[in-house]
Amino acid sequence: MRWVILDTETTGLDPDDGHRVIEIGAVEVINRSITGRDFHVYLNPERDSDPGALDVHGLTTEFLSDKPKFNHVVADFLAFVKDAELIIHNAPFDLKFLNSELAKVGRPKITEISGPVTDSLQHAKLLYPGKRNSLDALCERYQVSNAHRTLHGALLDSRLLAEVWLGMTRGQDSLAIEEVYSASQNTPSEKKQFYELPSVVASTEELQAHEAYLAALDKTSGDQTLWRQLTARSGA
Repeated sequence: MRWVILDTETTGLDPDDGHRVIEIGAVEVINRSITGRDFHVYLNPERDSDPGALDVHGLTTEFLSDKPKFNHVVADFLAFVKDAELIIHNAPFDLKFLNSELAKVGRPKITEISGPVTDSLQHAKLLYPGKRNSLDALCERYQVSNAHRTLHGALLDSRLLAEVWLGMTRGQDSLAIEEVYSASQNTPSEKKQFYELPSVVASTEELQAHEAYLAALDKTSGDQTLWRQLTARSGA
C-alpha cells in the first residue's frame, strides 16, 4: 500500500482567475511507514501572489523568480505520484490547481496517473462532525507538534498531514491474541487458551456514515472508489 501525502501553495484562490501553483510538497508512505522519500519544488508562477495568499505562505515574487517553471518538473512530479493513493487535505482545491497546471503543459489529469484520491478533510469531518478540522486543529488533536509552523509550506504541511493521517487511520495492527498463563499452569497443554472472536455488525448509522464517506470520495476523485469497484465485481 503506497500513499503520497500531498500539498500545494498557490498565488491565490482560483486557477480560473489566472492563479498558479508555486510550491508542491509530497511525502511517501508505504505500508503505514513514512519512508523519508519526499518530492519538493518551488515554482516560478510568472506573476505575483495575491496579498492574502502571500500572508499565508510568505513566498515572494523575488524569491520565486529563479525557480523552475512547472513544465520543467512535471515529469519528475508525475513519476513520484504514479499509481499512489493521494491523501490531500481539502483535495478539490489542490486538484483543481494541479489539473490546471497539467492542462497547460498538455498532460492528463493527475488522477489518470495516480491512484485514487482521499480527502483527509472530509474524513476528519466524518470522524469529528461539528468540530474544527483544520490541519492545526488535527495536529493538536493527535498530538503532532507543529510549533515550527509559522507560515504554510507545502512540504512541511505534507509531513504534518502524514503524521496526522496515520493517527486518523490507526486501527488494530494485529488480530493475534497472546496466550494467557496463570501461575498454576505449568505444562504446554495447560497453557493454551482459546478465544471466540465476537462478530460485530455495523449499525444503520454506521452504514449511513460509510456510504456518505464513499460518496465524498467519489465526488473528490471523479470516479468510483476502489471499494465500490470491488463490491460491484463480487456482486455484493
